[in-house]
Amino acid sequence: MKVARFLLALTRMILFVIISICIYVLILFSALFYRDKMKRLQNGIKLRGLNVKIIHFILNTHITKYGTEPTIAGLIVFNHRSYFDPLVILKDTLAFPVAKKEVDSWPLIGHVCRATGVIFVERESKKSRTQTLKEVRDILNQGFSILIAPEGTTHIEPLSIEFKPGAFLLAAELDVPVIPVAIDYKNINDAWIGNDTFVPHFFKCFGKWKTEINVSFLDPVKSASAEELITISKNKIDTELIRFRKNWDRITF
Repeated sequence: MKVARFLLALTRMILFVIISICIYVLILFSALFYRDKMKRLQNGIKLRGLNVKIIHFILNTHITKYGTEPTIAGLIVFNHRSYFDPLVILKDTLAFPVAKKEVDSWPLIGHVCRATGVIFVERESKKSRTQTLKEVRDILNQGFSILIAPEGTTHIEPLSIEFKPGAFLLAAELDVPVIPVAIDYKNINDAWIGNDTFVPHFFKCFGKWKTEINVSFLDPVKSASAEELITISKNKIDTELIRFRKNWDRITF
């Protein structure tokens, strides 16, 4: 059984790398036809969507979706379980994700991320956080969406933990909607926490035949108060997390 899981995960890892390389080459080639940086990024985002769809097929993810993907631009916020969260949300959603700086150093993945509009932030650095907020402001001002995990870290708590206020302050100031998204995994071990590194977690998570995920796109919230945006968004997400877990019979509330 362990051997079978290992071989399945290894096969998926190899296919994941091959597909990612192909998409990256395609992004580089197509960039030759776009002189404008924003046009190149928009094209990269579209190709990223193709890459994400193929990856979901390879990994045999079973996603139960509630609600509909946002049709308006805004600040998309979600509770954070795993590095895989954005790949679930971005399957059919166009947005510029904010990711931790460490991802930038991952072989191949970092290159693909940079070419497809990912904004990297070093959370321990005030200078980096300030620069990230400036980039987020510019993108929101241009009418595009930002995808961010306001908790700032992954965890396995039953409900979301404290939301960092930075992006919400911008949303309130710029009068853009906040779009909450709740996400959770049926198998709690699929969460990426602690000292887990990418490859061991990938083998643990995707050595199973399928990975079951719930994602819920919730109604947009608008307010001139960042505190109100945080409170409403967090409550919406927590309500969905409770419902997910009840349905999976993992926790009794």
